Amino acid sequence: MKRLLLVQGGLLFALLTGHAQPFSGGANASPGMKVPLGTNGPLATKVPPAPYQPSRAEVLERYKRAKLLDSLATRSIFKATVRPHWSEDNTSFWYRNIINRDSVKEYIYVDVVRGTRKKLDAEPADTVTRRTGFTRWTGRRWASFATDSVSPDKQWVAVVRDNNVYIRPAEGGDAVAFTRDGSEDKPYGQLAWSPDSKYVVGYHVTPVRDSAVYYVLSSVAGTTRGVLKKRPYKQPGDPFTTYEMFLFRPLDKKTTKVNTPVLDFFGAPELHWRARESRYFTFERVERGHQRFRVSEVDASSGETRTVVDEKTNTFIYESRLFTYYLPETNELLMTSEKDGWQHLYLVDLLTGSQKAEVTKGNWIVRNIDSIDAKKREVWFSASGMDPDEDPYYIHYYRIGFDGGHLVSLTPSKGNHIVSYSPDRKYYLDACSEINVPTVTELRRTADGKKVLEVERADAEAYLAAGFQFPEPFHAKGRDGVTDIWGVIVRPVDFDPARRYPVIENIYAGPQDAFVPKDFTGRYGEMQSIAQMGFIVVQIDGMGTANRSKAFHDVCWHNLADAGFPDRILWIKAMAAKYPYADIDRVGLYGTSAGGQNSLGGLLFHGDFYKAAVSSCGCHDNRIDKQWWNEQWMGYPVGKHYDEQSNVTNAWRLRGDLLLMVGEADNNVPPESTYRVADALIKSGKTFEFLPLPGSDHTDGGPYGRVERRDFFVRHLLGVEPPHRNDGEL
Repeated sequence: MKRLLLVQGGLLFALLTGHAQPFSGGANASPGMKVPLGTNGPLATKVPPAPYQPSRAEVLERYKRAKLLDSLATRSIFKATVRPHWSEDNTSFWYRNIINRDSVKEYIYVDVVRGTRKKLDAEPADTVTRRTGFTRWTGRRWASFATDSVSPDKQWVAVVRDNNVYIRPAEGGDAVAFTRDGSEDKPYGQLAWSPDSKYVVGYHVTPVRDSAVYYVLSSVAGTTRGVLKKRPYKQPGDPFTTYEMFLFRPLDKKTTKVNTPVLDFFGAPELHWRARESRYFTFERVERGHQRFRVSEVDASSGETRTVVDEKTNTFIYESRLFTYYLPETNELLMTSEKDGWQHLYLVDLLTGSQKAEVTKGNWIVRNIDSIDAKKREVWFSASGMDPDEDPYYIHYYRIGFDGGHLVSLTPSKGNHIVSYSPDRKYYLDACSEINVPTVTELRRTADGKKVLEVERADAEAYLAAGFQFPEPFHAKGRDGVTDIWGVIVRPVDFDPARRYPVIENIYAGPQDAFVPKDFTGRYGEMQSIAQMGFIVVQIDGMGTANRSKAFHDVCWHNLADAGFPDRILWIKAMAAKYPYADIDRVGLYGTSAGGQNSLGGLLFHGDFYKAAVSSCGCHDNRIDKQWWNEQWMGYPVGKHYDEQSNVTNAWRLRGDLLLMVGEADNNVPPESTYRVADALIKSGKTFEFLPLPGSDHTDGGPYGRVERRDFFVRHLLGVEPPHRNDGEL
């Protein structure tokens, strides 16, 4: 049956692509890569590949085939995801598979104690899942407090009335005014009780109303005029609401100003009280500019403060990746830091401020804190880069003691892992894959990481039989000649190594993460669809993105225009050196949002290499975009480097061919960011294409824009006029 399916798939592939043979792996083929039978792989040809220069008839045929290929790719990979429904006693679970294109379902029952699985005749009744015994890290750093608050002992009520703080007995009686200088312009608020009900923490607040951004909806049904919309939007340099901390003591009616600077960045902080000494609490402060983070302790009896943790850097502290977890019973803090050049976990004594243990260490990074077992003094976490022989972005899961000992690897096999635990955490499902290696899901035991059962193996037979290839992982040295830069290569289904194909980069260089996919998603994506037009499509994580060392990440500091281009260009050149069928005389790029900024930046700052770009909803000027994202990387105050790196300021540098897209209702990046680029290009006498999308929000262009993107690259990189759809060509 398998042989027949492959033959049938090959015949179908031949009909679709015009090749007489299905593709098969050659001697030099990478995993998941296909080359024609009878060759020794993509490097076998001795004649330099000729540029791929299709006729218009061939290109029109490609468009037709691409539609059919898109349809074939839908629902062609099965069993790639297991979603368990656990029993109440955690001894079994069931899950559902879709097993073919007709959406036929099967139901599998797994006995985790016996380590067995079997098919069920029908879907069982669903079960309730729960978590017990472990505390997950929640990320709560800036808390919202109610302005009316009953004390924990139910004896007092603290309220804000007429912008001032009043406290009264819960059973009745007159409310006592603890402040009198509150006003509408500067009220008191954000009240929070101590656990022993002796203190109320509150703030004298200086509110800031954010300025608005505007946009016009041009095409609202039933109207004859554009509809003006606005919303508050904080941009880099805009002021923040400030909070001046006070203490109120109901028993002796005393008000004390806490001896700490006014909090002028983010909101009122979450308070962490000592378990047995409720006169002390700690709070966190990230200073604007993201270069200093402090944990301070307040003595509520006096209002005096002391610094417990004080982290400083010459570049930035990535606040969103700063994990803190308080252990009030032992007066300890678990927190992450990059102070040794890698994101690691530390145990801090809150009474002395001293470091008790470096929980994790090495040339690798902690990616996330999954949960903390305070009784066993263990941390469950995920990490990347611990194995030097594999892709440094692959996520693995571990357990370790607070003292840094007893490290247990829960996911030992090579690949990128996604783990889900049973409700009692005695077992877990480990889904392991690579971008070109289908997912294998195993049941394992958390006590020792031992494999209990292979639960499922993804079925990609129909996908491969139709002639598709998996993306190929590829890495090359970056600008320093030492660091590996990682990416993926996507080829057209009818790829011919005797031709040189234009290269298109799917770019997103936002420093908040890394973006090259690592796990086997089983999805036929936009990159593969673009490749079908006759391109090699790549995606790369250059320096300045996250999930590597601090030095790797720091490249973005005050330097978003860099976008990792020196690394990206070297990577593409290295790919072409290995695979001569990559034509680096015809390189394009496309991206959305920060990727829209990057794609235009490729033509502005590296127009000698990139020849064409499609830029969608780009944040082209970091002064126009949202405050929290841009100040994190470009810093505060807003300086001349913001202007120097702006695509608006540098529009005069444009080389090559450009298509700008923007949604007129973009709620993420104000549409004027793109319109100002267009204005600057016009004033510089530059030629470009511009596609505004009525009614669209923050978008890559949507279905219409994606068609326009393909047409743009066909026209400018293949040199062929795309279909004239108005004349019925497609």
